[in-house]
Amino acid sequence: METVAPVASTTVETGPTTRRPRPFASRPERSDRIFRGVATAGGVTVLVVMISVGLFLALRSVEALRVARLGFLTEELWEPDAGHFGIAGVMLGTIATGLVALAFALPLAFGTALFIAEYAPRRFERTLISLVDLMAAVPSVIYGLCGAFFLQNHLWTVSQALSTYASWIPVFDVPGANPSDPLDPVTQYKSSIFIAGTVVALMVTPIMCSVMREAFSQAPLGEREAAIGLGATRWGVVRSVVIPFGRGGIIGGTMLGLGRALGETIAVYMILSLVVGIQPHILASGGSTVSALIAGRYGESTHLGISALMAAGLALFVITLIVNFAAASIVARSRSGAEST
Repeated sequence: METVAPVASTTVETGPTTRRPRPFASRPERSDRIFRGVATAGGVTVLVVMISVGLFLALRSVEALRVARLGFLTEELWEPDAGHFGIAGVMLGTIATGLVALAFALPLAFGTALFIAEYAPRRFERTLISLVDLMAAVPSVIYGLCGAFFLQNHLWTVSQALSTYASWIPVFDVPGANPSDPLDPVTQYKSSIFIAGTVVALMVTPIMCSVMREAFSQAPLGEREAAIGLGATRWGVVRSVVIPFGRGGIIGGTMLGLGRALGETIAVYMILSLVVGIQPHILASGGSTVSALIAGRYGESTHLGISALMAAGLALFVITLIVNFAAASIVARSRSGAEST
């Protein structure tokens, strides 16, 4: 009888194994690759165009900057052929027009955006949004015609009233005006920075309203419900949740509107009486902006004059870029901007 020898059992001990996630590889579809390529090409094209515009203006303005040097930033006259030219006056006029536009556009855009996002009936919300977007698409020459043939004939009374009762504020004073005199000419009020800024306000309001409304509509639903659960009214929810959440959209939209207001050309050119120099009185006729100066003097300028206009355009280009980049940065760092990315 055979005997079977016992076989020693061996135990294989294994150490602790490290589990690693299985690599996940996906091949994008052809449509995804095409879309990514088109989007990338569009972004690169915009960047190339912007850089090309800046380089073009810089190269064309070298001759004028060599002649004017640092006086280009401090001189208020504009006589390129005589060697005396600068952007001090027109740049202050540009900033003044932009600030007047913001003074009217900010409360109007803020109120409209808040109404559409929080108070308007839902069945009318899409219609109101479409109307605001349609206003943003109206050409600037239409606003200019409206300002030149309608607002100028009505807003001069507002200018006269401000000059009468608030002339103790230097910017509201109109030198030489006598509002109590019935024969006092009204033309000294009609072509002012105040009226030009009001027209520009109508142009920038839709852009500002769209940015603000988008920020307000993204306010977290949980925070809204928590505020209601604590007994807050609708205005309490708006004040404690919606407005703080959309603060970045408010600031960003305002700065984007300012960027457009600074560069507006045709509407301002149709209203302002082109007077190159520092105009500290926004209610008095006369003034100038960088864009209106370029539009008004380009056709009659010499070679040096065109180079000086290019330098003025370069200064406006840089300021507009700074304002727009600052607005984009504020929106991206806000809660509403972080939610949308």
